[in-house]
Amino acid sequence: MRAEDLHIDTLLAADAEVGALHFAGHRAVIVDAAALGALRRELMATLGPAEARAMLTRFGHVQGWRAAEALRGRFEWDSEHAIRDAGGRVGILQGMLRLMPGTGPMTPEGATVGDSYEAEQHLLHCGKAEAPVCWTLAGFASGYLSCVEQREIVVVEDRCVACGDATCRFLARPREAWGEPAPSRDPALAEEAWETRSPAMRRVLELARRAAAVDSNVLLGGASGTGKDRLARFIHARSSRAQAPFLALHCGAIPEPLLESELFGHARGAFTGATRDRVGMLEAAGRGTLFLDEVGEMSPAMQVKLLRALQQRELRRVGENHARPIHARVIAATHRDLAAAVEEGSFRRDLYYRLRVIELRLPSLAERREDILPLARTLLAAACAKVGRNKMSLGAGAEERLLGHAWPGNVRELENAMERAAALGAGPTVEASDLPDDIGSRPRASGGSLQQLERAAIAAALERHGGHQQRAAAELGISPSTLYRRLRRGG
Repeated sequence: MRAEDLHIDTLLAADAEVGALHFAGHRAVIVDAAALGALRRELMATLGPAEARAMLTRFGHVQGWRAAEALRGRFEWDSEHAIRDAGGRVGILQGMLRLMPGTGPMTPEGATVGDSYEAEQHLLHCGKAEAPVCWTLAGFASGYLSCVEQREIVVVEDRCVACGDATCRFLARPREAWGEPAPSRDPALAEEAWETRSPAMRRVLELARRAAAVDSNVLLGGASGTGKDRLARFIHARSSRAQAPFLALHCGAIPEPLLESELFGHARGAFTGATRDRVGMLEAAGRGTLFLDEVGEMSPAMQVKLLRALQQRELRRVGENHARPIHARVIAATHRDLAAAVEEGSFRRDLYYRLRVIELRLPSLAERREDILPLARTLLAAACAKVGRNKMSLGAGAEERLLGHAWPGNVRELENAMERAAALGAGPTVEASDLPDDIGSRPRASGGSLQQLERAAIAAALERHGGHQQRAAAELGISPSTLYRRLRRGG
């Protein structure tokens, strides 16, 4: 079977007696495109553009994945290339688009599409767009290609009829080829990246969603490695600034003279080596977001300059006399206790209050132990894809060591441990010996034994779910039978 051999009569089946339609063996419905356009308008009005984009992209991803599964199981394909190209043919047969001649979803030039129903309906219901809007189609292509290739393929639309372009164009690459952060995390897959069973973390994410809806400055606190950078991107991706730049600056990693130039920019000749004008990050962020990591490491002199810029909403490049407006939103982060630093006099009180209009604190991994195993599995899958090996699972011994570790390095430490296991593990299962030697061997934060920690986590989960073992097991990321065995072992 080749892609061009697919026809509507071989894919669509109708049962006249019961009125059921099936497309490639899956139950299907016919929906008026205008109804989908109205749904899009309501989603954008109710949830905001960023959340609507995320929802519609995930919807398309599921649709594309299921289509690939159906086609693989239903037909004998001439080659992997043939089933890969069939995704565009399915889009045509379902009335979603017209694939322009000579293009395909994996060519370096991308796939050029005409008659996108999504661009058409966006123009009809929402008007001209500032950024590409074929979110469902991009999600469909991502899901389809990811299923076929058995690795994460991210499809991004870079031209769109809804923006005034003559055609829509989609670019497809493996996630790692996009660099970090991959476009898939902005914002379509951001929700999955923050899947959590921790009530404390869920509360943080809920507040982050609310913070995204306003333009106030945000201060993120929490220990190193808890994911402050990722939370800043999460907020940006759900804000009205999502289509504008997200820039990050680590305030503690740059000497003060260079930090001033990085932040505010400089004029040619402002100092030795300044051979040309430089735009600072506050200015380069435009109407987007500037993330100031480890803002607590700023010197008192730099604190004064940042405060003045935030108060007056304008900056002066080093070596210039005239002011330039600031439009960016600032999200700052620190692992330090800034309130204590204010009392000690090492951090300006007025800057502290200017930055912490909204304050969010990320819990440490030790404070959300119910997330350790699910998060480890997610990070392990990503690590396997990164090093190019088949998916691995966690063995019982590895799970016990992971649960028994204090995680002073938080999520970053767990991510590194999973990458090591994926790179060095000999078999399909991560054993205890595949983990770094110090995992599970450090003094534990609670001071208890592994069994005590395990019993405490199980007891807390059972209490939250009213004794319901299946729900407690799901929260802990283990099977009900494993939970039952551990309860019996604990007496």
